[in-house]
Amino acid sequence: MSETQVTPSGEAPRVPGARRRYTMLALATLGFALNFWAWALLSPLGPRLKDSLHLTSFQQALVVAVPVVVGSLGRIPVGALTDRYGGRVMFPLVSAATIVPVLYLGLPGHSSLAALLVGGFFLGFAGTAFAVGVPFVNEWFPPQRRGLAIGVFGAGMGGTAISALTTVNLVKAHGFATPFVITAVALGLYAIVAAVVLRDNPDRVVPTLPLGRRLASAMRLRVTWQASALYAVAFGGYVAFSVYLPTYLRNAYTLAQSDAANRMAGFVLVAVLMRPVGGFLSDRFGPTRVLTGSLALVVVGAFAQSFTLGLAPAGTLAFLAMAAALGAASGATFAMVALLAPAQQVGSVTGVVGAAGGLGGFIPPLVMGSLYGRYGTYGAGLAMLCLVAAGMALFTATAVRRAANAAAGASGARPTTGAA
Repeated sequence: MSETQVTPSGEAPRVPGARRRYTMLALATLGFALNFWAWALLSPLGPRLKDSLHLTSFQQALVVAVPVVVGSLGRIPVGALTDRYGGRVMFPLVSAATIVPVLYLGLPGHSSLAALLVGGFFLGFAGTAFAVGVPFVNEWFPPQRRGLAIGVFGAGMGGTAISALTTVNLVKAHGFATPFVITAVALGLYAIVAAVVLRDNPDRVVPTLPLGRRLASAMRLRVTWQASALYAVAFGGYVAFSVYLPTYLRNAYTLAQSDAANRMAGFVLVAVLMRPVGGFLSDRFGPTRVLTGSLALVVVGAFAQSFTLGLAPAGTLAFLAMAAALGAASGATFAMVALLAPAQQVGSVTGVVGAAGGLGGFIPPLVMGSLYGRYGTYGAGLAMLCLVAAGMALFTATAVRRAANAAAGASGARPTTGAA
């Protein structure tokens, strides 16, 4: 059975009004931020849970890792389901379903390691909201504006910063359950509003093939694997630094935990703000140019910091430059997906690419920790990041650029490098 489009035969697709488009974008971004807030609830509480339950370092890492891994892998089927049922169904569903593990973890689910792992497994569902929002936003905006729109939506990853800045303080002031209950209430209110207000674009392409065949088809697309590799470095690098930067700063510069956490929040903020900028620049100049330039900036920042520059100002500037570059590259990656993936497969492709990005954040902290334990310096780890980023910049400027221009030429569109 072939894919079909929900537009009556012979009718030109309707162009949604700007006000409605931006209302849908705002609601999707809010939903993404709230679900990411929930997704990150356990991470700030890792040291507290380690002490109260007498966990080993590995067990503490496992508690934090389970929801991230489940959320990353879960994006693959959830993205495909969003292609079929739309964001109007999936956003309220994901948000409402997340309430259950949030309340469980905040009330009875933090009394043992086993309970935390069970709750964390289902909490991972919150991380799949990303794979709902990208195809939903994509369908509301014309190709020449999708980079900025998806970049704005991607800024909802700042929900992790909300969790980092509020969770521990709320627990200290009002008890362990407080941040979980507040998050659950926020998710419940959002699920209701989303169910009432969210609408899919009436002209969206609805796939009719079974889920398994759609996923297999998405896996055969060149853009899926190219974007997965790029996102594993770009967003994976952001995730890795946001997780490991406090440890790096404490070991390399002997900063206090609070000072290191505040500097990590600054890194996250810069990356979040640059994500829509990367999308906007992709609309203007083409995503491959933005990706190549951003990855080149990562090379410069990582190479400089491999010498463990003085923190003020050189080291700080190096890290902020990398934060800006990784955020912009993350936005540009999905601008490329929005342009090159078939409309009825954007959710499926997004799921695979999003999973690659989430999982890509786990390898660097392990490598950095291992190398620091062996050599007593982070220089080798940052040198490896420099080499990986250089390789991906070269890959983007050659293979990805050729594939993007070939796809644009086949469709009669303007080349995605930004050339006239």
